[in-house]
Amino acid sequence: MGHSTRMNATLMPILYSFRRCPYAIRARLSIAASGEQVELREIVLRDKAPEFLETSPSATVPCLKTGETVIDESLDIMLWALDRSDPENWLEPEKGDLDAMLELIGVCDGPFKSHLDRYKYDTRYPDTDRETEQAGAAEFLWHLDSRLAATPWLFGGKASLADFAILPFVRQFANSDRSWFDSQEWTSLKAWLEAFEVSPRFQSVMPKWNRWQAGDTPVVFP
Repeated sequence: MGHSTRMNATLMPILYSFRRCPYAIRARLSIAASGEQVELREIVLRDKAPEFLETSPSATVPCLKTGETVIDESLDIMLWALDRSDPENWLEPEKGDLDAMLELIGVCDGPFKSHLDRYKYDTRYPDTDRETEQAGAAEFLWHLDSRLAATPWLFGGKASLADFAILPFVRQFANSDRSWFDSQEWTSLKAWLEAFEVSPRFQSVMPKWNRWQAGDTPVVFP
């Protein structure tokens, strides 16, 4: 049985991942939702495996290798998985379309993530003011809250690509100062995040994996 698993795993796409990274979380969420399977290789960021460094042009997770193709951006990995199989129709929201979702995700990945990094890792950015960055990030969260006050998910009554591309970053922001986050009056946003954090979907992509090393028995995900 072990030999068969190893043989099958050699044919699978390889996903280099890091458990807590929000970019990697979004990639795992979409792969799990698609029903595709990959060989998951958990990377330790302070001691990156040489095989990973040879594969990823940016040396960042997540990175997917499928055949001779390397996909080095988390959103592209999401789209790769969902283009192959999208049983929950994440790419077809009730309201809006893929372009509208990508535009909102772009705000998350651009201005919001910039504020988030300077807020969470303020010691790395000595020329920035933490409260200013917090306020800048909060503008995006208020926008999300207003959308979620109208519909349960960002683009209507069912979950879509946008929700699961953005939720890991809202979670990262919230965990930077949870008491402050919880004290804010974005009721709909907090309910959306809390439902995600306790969901079987989120828990299923967050087990603790051992650091991958060459020669390890392949870990099939999901």
